[in-house]
Amino acid sequence: MTRLLTILALLAGFSSPLSADTARQQLERFSTGLESLRATFSQVVIDNENRVQDSSAGKVWLQRPDRFRWQYGGDFPELVVGDGERIWIYDEMLEQVTVKSQAEAGVDSPLALLTEPGRLDEAYEVREVGASDDAELLELRSRSPESEFERFLLGLADDRPVLIVMEDAFGLRTEIRFEDVERNPSLDGELFRFEPPPGVDVIGALSTSGESR
Repeated sequence: MTRLLTILALLAGFSSPLSADTARQQLERFSTGLESLRATFSQVVIDNENRVQDSSAGKVWLQRPDRFRWQYGGDFPELVVGDGERIWIYDEMLEQVTVKSQAEAGVDSPLALLTEPGRLDEAYEVREVGASDDAELLELRSRSPESEFERFLLGLADDRPVLIVMEDAFGLRTEIRFEDVERNPSLDGELFRFEPPPGVDVIGALSTSGESR
């Protein structure tokens, strides 16, 4: 579930009309007309004593308005697919699929607002915090008291998102760095469909009507 929470937190940031080259201005240029995105990423989770708790890498695909696919590789491969109605989390090692209602899960993060202009200031308190590692940074603090994360840092360089940092109330910090970011690629719709492999355990809502097992 940690990876799912991270993804949901990211998805609320996939745009917004913003106000040359501050982070907001770069984000505005990237977001305008954005329909899809493809990128590779690396992710680390760091505790409050600055120790790495987990590291992984993979690929991400996003398509407006609400389709996404995050594919994690490494020793613990995992696939997370949002098809617009459900979120499917496939853990290959456990041979288990968890299904959630996408609407009930809530997608309120920084990489989902990129396709929903106008929501950035509605969902977050936004502040420019300057440059770090050749990226201009925005600090985002959720206006929702139910947010899983206390603070986000969104880094942009050359009119592309390159970094998202998420910090929770327990001092855990998740850092995701994006490379090979491609704006508006043509994506196969099959990327955002998922069928559980034969023989795996399926847990959760199997239909929008709430059927589960």
